[in-house]
Amino acid sequence: MNSKFILLLKPAIVFTITVAVTGFFVVLPRPRVPVYGRPDAMARSFIMWLHGLGDSGPANEHIKNLFNAPEFKTTKWSFPSAPNTPVTCNNGAAMPSWFDIQEIPVTASSPKDESGVLKAVQNVHTMIDKVVTAGTNPKDIFVCGFSQGGALTLASVLLYPRTLGGGAVFSGWVPFNDSILEQLAPESKMTPILWSHGMADTTVLFEAGQAGPPFLERAGMSCEFKAYPGLGHSITQEELRHLESWIKTRLQSSS
Repeated sequence: MNSKFILLLKPAIVFTITVAVTGFFVVLPRPRVPVYGRPDAMARSFIMWLHGLGDSGPANEHIKNLFNAPEFKTTKWSFPSAPNTPVTCNNGAAMPSWFDIQEIPVTASSPKDESGVLKAVQNVHTMIDKVVTAGTNPKDIFVCGFSQGGALTLASVLLYPRTLGGGAVFSGWVPFNDSILEQLAPESKMTPILWSHGMADTTVLFEAGQAGPPFLERAGMSCEFKAYPGLGHSITQEELRHLESWIKTRLQSSS
């Protein structure tokens, strides 16, 4: 479940004043009001990466170095770390975890810690709100995650009350039941979803990943699902190259 084991990763007021003085006018600069899509916006795009169980944000920061397209030169990245909390599948021992996981392997029918997921979602939404307030178009905000971070990614984008640029789930699962679908805003249902999963995954079984598209279909959504034969519980450069292309085609600020 730890993305440290991933194939490529070895080795989260000023206002205008006019003053008349002896016939001259002094005009202070206008405020920098956030205007989505404006060329000089403070942050053109934002990508958040959510790590897997037992991992940390800093351990994944080098992922951003793989995004070499010109569109990402002004992208702001965030790699938050989960708090240390007791985890049932770890015999109750504390480790970095976004929410509790009852069992490994995770299957399509594994027990779900919905209250823990919703608490973690609130923290992700707080981070997104700060970026939006700073002037980034919500449609230039992308949330991505591996394993447990992938499950939190799905929950976060579906429950965010606005349309985001996209959510990318790698080796994740659906972390709540269908009853959550009643809480989805119409705007959130327009957020694109990319789902990638290894067919040889023995930690989060492929069946757990396969349950994603039908769940989203019941929500009135669709997603791009990519299956990788022979891939276990890890993420490859091939997947990340596709992620770069997938995000690039959806950036509003680059148009």
